[in-house]
Amino acid sequence: MMKIRLDRWLAALSVGSRTEVRELIRKGRVSADGKTVRDPALSFDTDSAVLQLDGKTLDGRLVRHVMLNKPAGLLTAARDRKQPTVMDLLPGEYAGIGCMPVGRLDKDTTGLLLLTCDGEMNHRLLAPGRHVDKVYRASVSGRLTEREVLAFAEGLELSDFRAKPAELRILTAGEESSEAEVTVTEGKFHQVKRMFSAIGHEVLTLRRLRFGPLTLDEALSEGQWRELTEGELRLLRQAAGMEEA
Repeated sequence: MMKIRLDRWLAALSVGSRTEVRELIRKGRVSADGKTVRDPALSFDTDSAVLQLDGKTLDGRLVRHVMLNKPAGLLTAARDRKQPTVMDLLPGEYAGIGCMPVGRLDKDTTGLLLLTCDGEMNHRLLAPGRHVDKVYRASVSGRLTEREVLAFAEGLELSDFRAKPAELRILTAGEESSEAEVTVTEGKFHQVKRMFSAIGHEVLTLRRLRFGPLTLDEALSEGQWRELTEGELRLLRQAAGMEEA
């Protein structure tokens, strides 16, 4: 159960500023559980109360979890003064309730990005000791061979850290370019790109297909999103060590 003042609740849902929503409440335009409320300081249980504005029911949930198919060209950030971010793809209330990306994808990397309002789960999924697998599909310059597969499996020495052993599965190998799936358990800055660069291959495109137990929904085009199902959320909580399998 989560109880919250009515004005704070409406402001969190991006209905307006605290001043604006107080005015709406005092004018009798807001109701909770079918009754008009004129006191902004009254508290309600966000999990059970039915909230309405001008007779229209609002989605009052303050905890939500999102799967997004990230397109290229957007920053993975809550906000940025100069550049568009992944939050621009979601309705305003998601930022208002504190829905944040779980980790980061580079600006030109596409694919599966998770966002959640659950700060503890976010922290646990990114904790170094948790070893949550991330699977990427990479198109790289040059021909990939078993030499690169072994190099990834052994772990690669980069300029500021040694990348842990990773799985490299070659899908196609040509003289000009190759495609592969890469499974890593870390999420360091530019990690996959830097690992390929360390063995002489430039990453041309990079797409994340899986994060822990969750696979990118093929029905989502780039830029589209949906909320996680109960089953997906349960698996994610298990991966975070917050719920037993």
